[in-house]
Amino acid sequence: MQEFIIFLIFAFAVGYMGNRAYRSFFKKQAGCGKGCGCETDAKTSAITTAK
Repeated sequence: MQEFIIFLIFAFAVGYMGNRAYRSFFKKQAGCGKGCGCETDAKTSAITTAK
């Protein structure tokens, strides 16, 4: 039973790290790239034109 619990913890850790690696290499992210949710919207650009 202990080996099964250790295997589950290990499988969860491998899956978590695999997901993080996949997101960092293959997903397009705007913003700082840390995955903190600070992505910028295409409609709200930081660059504005002066009048």
